Amino acid sequence: MRYGIFGDVHSNLQALRAVVEALEAERLDGLLCLGDLVGYGADPGPCLEIVRELDPYLVGGNHDWGVAGRLSLTYFNPVARTAIEWTREALPAEAVAWLGSLDVTGMAGEHIVLAHSTVHDPHLFEYLVTPYDAYLSFRHLTTDLAFVGHSHVPATFFDGNPVTPVYETEVDLAGRRAIANVGSVGQPRDGNPNAAFGVYDEETGRLTLHRVAYDVERAAARIRKAGLPEILADRLHLGR
Repeated sequence: MRYGIFGDVHSNLQALRAVVEALEAERLDGLLCLGDLVGYGADPGPCLEIVRELDPYLVGGNHDWGVAGRLSLTYFNPVARTAIEWTREALPAEAVAWLGSLDVTGMAGEHIVLAHSTVHDPHLFEYLVTPYDAYLSFRHLTTDLAFVGHSHVPATFFDGNPVTPVYETEVDLAGRRAIANVGSVGQPRDGNPNAAFGVYDEETGRLTLHRVAYDVERAAARIRKAGLPEILADRLHLGR
């Protein structure tokens, strides 16, 4: 199986379309989506339509749950809270209910764990960004491989003593226990504004991280037109 992996779309329609086009050029057998389809951006409805049509293995994220009322808005900073409240009003009730129906962990087949945040405490929505974070999740991981989102920063962690982080774009996962984050479609935070996604080949064990350019200015203009906080438009150019 060859899987396309994406997540943290955050209502960025321009970025999502670019990633979907790139995924369609790959020889894929399935798709994995790691949550946070909404929040921050200005096109939640069209993004949900695209993802639901793709029908990936899917988990929900904290912004999805926030919009659906399954996570208290006190969890979020004021900018994120404003975007969540706006998104809740922008979506039809059926779409809001669907977001609330998503679990924050899941499986793709028998061997791949999916989690939006961490494997060890997924409902707390903590970030998995350090070797110690990964160590905690490895203790709860029942398979050899997990894909996570939430941090918006591409990274792969290998189990061991010590846990080892890798930030390369070509990673050999064969025969090793690993937790990988392929980065964010709609709001990258690693200094690269291009949308991120990954391709994992089960047969070879190879994970490849991809970046694709999209119309950042159009996405930013949509945010400004919607009256969302200016910082949400500005940060797209910075990839932060």
